Amino acid sequence: MLIVELLVVLVFIYLGARIGGIGIGLAGGLGVIALSIGLGVPTSQSYIPIDVILIIMSVITAIAAMQVAGGMNWLVQIAEDFLRKNPERITFYAPIVTFLMTLMAGTGHTAFSTLPVIAEVAKGQGIRPSRPLSIAVVASQIAITASPISAAVVAFAVMLEPHGVGYLTLLAICIPTTFIACMVGAFVANFMGCPLKDDPVYQERLEQGLIKLNTDHSSHGTTREIPATAKRATYIFLGAIALVVSYAAAISSSVGLIENPSIGRNEAIMAVMLGAAAVIVLTTKIDAALIPSAATFRSGMTACVCVLGVAWLGSTFVNAHVDDIKEFSSSLLTDYPWMLALVLFFASMLLYSQGATTVALMPAALAIGVAPLTAVASFAAVSALFVLPTYPTLLAAVEMDDTGSTRIGKYVFNHPFFIPGVATIATSVTLGFLFGSFFI
Repeated sequence: MLIVELLVVLVFIYLGARIGGIGIGLAGGLGVIALSIGLGVPTSQSYIPIDVILIIMSVITAIAAMQVAGGMNWLVQIAEDFLRKNPERITFYAPIVTFLMTLMAGTGHTAFSTLPVIAEVAKGQGIRPSRPLSIAVVASQIAITASPISAAVVAFAVMLEPHGVGYLTLLAICIPTTFIACMVGAFVANFMGCPLKDDPVYQERLEQGLIKLNTDHSSHGTTREIPATAKRATYIFLGAIALVVSYAAAISSSVGLIENPSIGRNEAIMAVMLGAAAVIVLTTKIDAALIPSAATFRSGMTACVCVLGVAWLGSTFVNAHVDDIKEFSSSLLTDYPWMLALVLFFASMLLYSQGATTVALMPAALAIGVAPLTAVASFAAVSALFVLPTYPTLLAAVEMDDTGSTRIGKYVFNHPFFIPGVATIATSVTLGFLFGSFFI
C-alpha cells in the first residue's frame, strides 16, 4: 500500500508541475483528497505549516507596501548605478546585486528588474551576457535559503528548533556559505562559452540587425520615476528586518536578553511586518488599496497556496509511514549524508519552490533521524530551480539577451545556467558541512 500511496503523491506533484505556478498547490489539495478519502490515509490540519503561510502573508504585505511607495524602484536604481559604474566586473558584481536584493526582500523575483541592465552592461563591454546573467539568476535563487524573512528559512528554522538549532545559527551558517558559493559560481560562469565576438549565433544576429549596440542607456542608465516616499518606505522595511533579527537574538537561548518573552519569534515576525506595512501607509500616504495589486503581493499569495497544498500532501504521506521511511532511509543517510542534498536538489526541480521543497521534505528528513548538521548543510540544495529551463527569471534572462548567448540547447539541460548553478549549490553544501561543524 505504501508504494501505491507514494505513486499518488508523485502523480499529483507531477500534475502540479505541469500546471505550473500556483498549480503545485492546487494539485496538492487534490492529492490530499486522493490519499485521505480515496485510500483512507489519515490527515490533519496540524500537517499544514500555518505559521509559515501567515509569515509569508505578513512579509509580502510589507514588501508590497514598500513597492507601491516606490521603494523597490529605488533599490533597483541603486543596483543599476552600481553595475554601470563597474562594467568590467559584471560577472562577479551581478550575482552580488541579485543576492543582496533577494536577501533583503525574501523573494528572487526582484532579479527581474536588474536582468536587462546586466545584459546591457555586459554587451556594452563585449562580455558574453550569458556569463553574468546565468550566475545572477542562480544567486537570486540560492539567496532565498539565506534570507531572514524568506518562507523557506522561516519554515526550516521552526523545524530545527526542537533539534537545538536556532534561527540565528541557521542564518550564521547559510548567509556566508551561500554568498561564497555564488562567487565560486561566478568564477565558473566566467569561463563558460566562447568569447562573445567568436559566437556564431551572435555574429549571425549582428548581421541581421537584431542586436542593439551603443544604446542611449549604455553608460548613463535609465531614468526612473522615484517618488519622494521611496526612501522612507525602504528604510522602514529594512528597519523592520533589523528589528526581527534583533528580537530573535534577544529571546534566543544563546543570548538570553529577554526571558519568557510575551511574544514568540514567529508571531513577532508577523506583527512587525504588518506593523511596518501600516507605518509605510501612514507615513507615505499611499493608497492601501493598491497593495493587493502589487506584483510582489500576487507572487507571495501564490507561494502561500503552493506551500499549503504541497506541504499538506507531503506531510499526510510521511506521517502515515514515518516508521517505515525511517527504517529504510536512516542508515543510508547516516552513511551517506550528502544523499539528502541530492534528494532536495531533484525535488526542487519539480516543485519549483524553495519553500515548498523545504516544507515537503525537511520534516521527513528530521523525523527519520537525519543529523541537524546534515539538514542545514543540505538546505541550499532546495534552490535547484534553474535545472529545467522553465523558471520565470531564467526565461526572462534568455529573452533579455538579444545577443543569443543565453540560449537553451536542444538537449534541454545544456543551457548556461546549469553548470554555474550546480557548482554554486555543491560549494554551498560543502561549505555548509564545514561551517556548520563550528556552530552545531
